[in-house]
Amino acid sequence: MRAPGRKTERFMAESLALTRLLNQLFGGIVAAILHMVGINATPATAINNAFALELLVVVGLVAFFAIVRLTLSVENPGPVQHIAEMIHETIGDQAEQVIGHGYQRYQAYVTCIFLFVLCNNLLGLIPGIEAPTTSIMVTLGLAVPTFIYYNFYGFREQGVVGYIKHFAGPVWWMAWLIFPIECISHLARVMSLSVRLYANMFAGDLVTLVFFSLIPIGIPAIFLGLHLFVSLIQAFVFMLLTMIYLSLAVAHEH
Repeated sequence: MRAPGRKTERFMAESLALTRLLNQLFGGIVAAILHMVGINATPATAINNAFALELLVVVGLVAFFAIVRLTLSVENPGPVQHIAEMIHETIGDQAEQVIGHGYQRYQAYVTCIFLFVLCNNLLGLIPGIEAPTTSIMVTLGLAVPTFIYYNFYGFREQGVVGYIKHFAGPVWWMAWLIFPIECISHLARVMSLSVRLYANMFAGDLVTLVFFSLIPIGIPAIFLGLHLFVSLIQAFVFMLLTMIYLSLAVAHEH
């Protein structure tokens, strides 16, 4: 159990150069915003490593999409365009199978969520850096927008009454029992999405760190490979669950 007074020192000792720079530039503003919502923070610790790395991933993805857009070519596509087309086609095929007709409307979101989760997961492969997805607040921050997104399109596609009917079940006289169960089930999806990703990435990072500490040469490479595999699988699972929830929300009964 560490003394509370050492918490700030520990943060500064382990914070990345990018985190320190962001705190120097924007720490005061962020701390003031956090104080407004009842969270105590100092300008030196207002921004943590997870947020700094998430921001880095966002900038990297925006740069990637900008390069793809600026270098689009039908006759002579470059390697970046080939990668983008492969990602688009792979995710598009999966979305068509899971969501079905009209999947194109949702492909942009599921593609972005896949790439964002994957890039954040892969950051854990860099020695000395914890993947942002090993923080429950980061995974919760991914799960909540996904929950809002698929429910929004559920209401939009079927209307308020039509979408709420999904919660009541097929038998009208059992609606009083099915409705609260379905509501709880939907809310549990937020926990399912966030905890599954967090637990798997945290465990993967922890195992890799332990073996690097015990045997710094050779053996940890095996666990880095395992970490890479887990990162890919967890990003795919998060995307797949998003597609499944979307398909259930926008499906019309016949």
